[in-house]
Amino acid sequence: MKLNTMPANLILNYTEYLQKYPIHDLFNLDRSHVEDYQKNQALNSRKNVEPKNSDPLPPELDDLIRLHYLVISRKVTTVLEFGSGKSTLVFADAIKRNKESFEEFVSTNLRKANQFEVHSIENNEAWLERTKSIIPVELQDVVNIHLCASEISHFNGRLCSYYQNIPNICPDLIYLDGPDQFSSEGTLRGLSTAHPDRMPMAADILSIEHFLTPGTFIVVDGRTANARFIRCNFQRDWFYQYDSSSDQHFFELIEEPLGIYNRKQIQFCLGQSYFERLKANQLNSI
Repeated sequence: MKLNTMPANLILNYTEYLQKYPIHDLFNLDRSHVEDYQKNQALNSRKNVEPKNSDPLPPELDDLIRLHYLVISRKVTTVLEFGSGKSTLVFADAIKRNKESFEEFVSTNLRKANQFEVHSIENNEAWLERTKSIIPVELQDVVNIHLCASEISHFNGRLCSYYQNIPNICPDLIYLDGPDQFSSEGTLRGLSTAHPDRMPMAADILSIEHFLTPGTFIVVDGRTANARFIRCNFQRDWFYQYDSSSDQHFFELIEEPLGIYNRKQIQFCLGQSYFERLKANQLNSI
């Protein structure tokens, strides 16, 4: 396996993007004050490690715009999201737009199940209901929110967590933002992630790595230890990039297409730039 820096253009003019895709309207925000939401808001150092904290964070519009942009620019058809919330609404809006633009072409030319669907996995029933409540009627047809318990287990003997009964789909974009470190049930030899000095360590993506198709894109939101755990255990050819300004990790599966249908999907969704990255990866590995 070789992991290289991915030359992805993730530097956006947020104001210009909102003029074309008014994501702020989804959250009833005034675009004239968008600058107030462009920077991740500093939190109390222990807020994210309080087991009983249930207060939703304010919209981090720069992160949400970036997620929307990735779905639109990569012509994503199927999103798998670990953890639900405001991102679910943004993914739904972007997928709905892709559906309106490309449904006829995709249905006719690509072999792709679960077309134009967002599948969000949540292990907190109250949070699941909160997410459902913010999805407007016009987007509900593309959103599937699954209540899935999270359990402590291991990956090659290493402590981690897995969601149970996750949807049996093949996504082309995966967003990892759950579960939190306190909500996974059980222990492994007396150990768990439920300690304020530990951190979440989900291994669901590792368990399906060999099913993911070339061109698959992964975003890990924060969770640096979890991102490093995934990166250390990946076995295929991934490009990797960490954006310190947003505290997000990006992975792209860069391999030769699996066959004619995967090649068609890559050509349609990602274009020639994918094959240029593939060629560069092959040259670097010589």
